[in-house]
Amino acid sequence: MAQASARGGGRRPRGQEPRGLVIKVKLSAAEKAKVAAAAARAGLAPAAWAGQALMDAAEHRAVAVPVMQRETLAELFRLAGLVRRAGVNLNQAVTRLNATGEAGPDLEPSAAYCMRTVRRVDEAAQLIIRRGLR
Repeated sequence: MAQASARGGGRRPRGQEPRGLVIKVKLSAAEKAKVAAAAARAGLAPAAWAGQALMDAAEHRAVAVPVMQRETLAELFRLAGLVRRAGVNLNQAVTRLNATGEAGPDLEPSAAYCMRTVRRVDEAAQLIIRRGLR
């Protein structure tokens, strides 16, 4: 999967062995919809996407992430976004303070937002430590 995404989807490069053998896989309607959506995101046909996913798993290029770790990673990604926004807001407020010598109306709320964000990051770190995901 990572290889297909890295080169933008589409056909496999020349020189790779053609795929002539068939493996039959049965899916529910909901599973097929999820596979089709994932294939579309990768710019591949569902069968090509499934073949790539199978090869990624068989060749240990793809690692299954347990649910708990996926949830933790999702929260960390969300926190990374919060930290970026907090930093931008605070930087703009401090730039105004440095330019004018006076704090604008956004300095205090920006600093408070930064503190809330830092607390969320600390909470996430503690959760990771408690769950043993170090």
